[in-house]
Amino acid sequence: MIVRLVALIFLLFGLGSVPALAACDLAPAGTTQWVHLPGSDRALLVHVPAGFDARRPVPLLFLFHGSGGTGAQILERSGLTATADRHGFILAAPDGLIPNRDGFVWNIPGVPNASGKLPGAGDASDVAFVLATIDALAKRRCVDPARVYATGYSGGGRMASLLACVAADRIAAIAPDVGLRAGRPDPADTSRPDPADCRPARPMPILSYSGDRDTVNPIAGGGPGYWLYSLEAAEARWAALDGCKPEPLRRQVSATVSEKVFTGCRGGVEFASRLVAGGEHVWLADNEAMWSFLSRWRRSRS
Repeated sequence: MIVRLVALIFLLFGLGSVPALAACDLAPAGTTQWVHLPGSDRALLVHVPAGFDARRPVPLLFLFHGSGGTGAQILERSGLTATADRHGFILAAPDGLIPNRDGFVWNIPGVPNASGKLPGAGDASDVAFVLATIDALAKRRCVDPARVYATGYSGGGRMASLLACVAADRIAAIAPDVGLRAGRPDPADTSRPDPADCRPARPMPILSYSGDRDTVNPIAGGGPGYWLYSLEAAEARWAALDGCKPEPLRRQVSATVSEKVFTGCRGGVEFASRLVAGGEHVWLADNEAMWSFLSRWRRSRS
């Protein structure tokens, strides 16, 4: 009996000859590298933070480029690699698979891309690629699947919004930059989101950034076929989806940044929308504030 008990203790607590779980094989720390997914011909740029401890899975932040851009470009322009180094999260910057100009666009079903074309049936699913990336990095014990987040610029913000709509069970929180959407424009009334197109599995914490002088994705709506409804319409729809009070609190974050905060949301989540006075169609996010918001949220493992 005693021998069996000792053997059970060794088995449960990893003592004796029981091998330890493998460490993450991304190395070295503080570098950006291409990572190929098993069974896929796609790869993505991954920034491993300085001081990364390969024995301990860390948060993962997806950074999506704008339409016609690349992962390498948005890594440089956003400045998020420095934020990742300071706070110890892995930063993943994939390329979309649909070519456009000198870069790529994202496959957002039912919504025309920057070239005006609807994604075709033969276009690869970027959502599936993101979920496969999470699975692969979690299997390699590099990332904590309960702490996966998404941000992105312009078309990349729309990609982050899409994940909030269709993969809320895998993404803990999002922070779109000049790209907050709540589903495709309603074909019956393009001044509002299609209520059938965004049905998240749970309330989604959101911090968005927009500029009042953005002429590409104007806050008043209009613009290309993928935009059309206003920022206010997107905010109202997400407030409803998250079960928040419809009238937000308003505050001044700085001399140029105002914020709407929707409160009383289901599950204790928060939804905040920041507007930058004089902000144009550029990366507007305050990276430190964005990470401070995102890192507060964990996805339930259930």
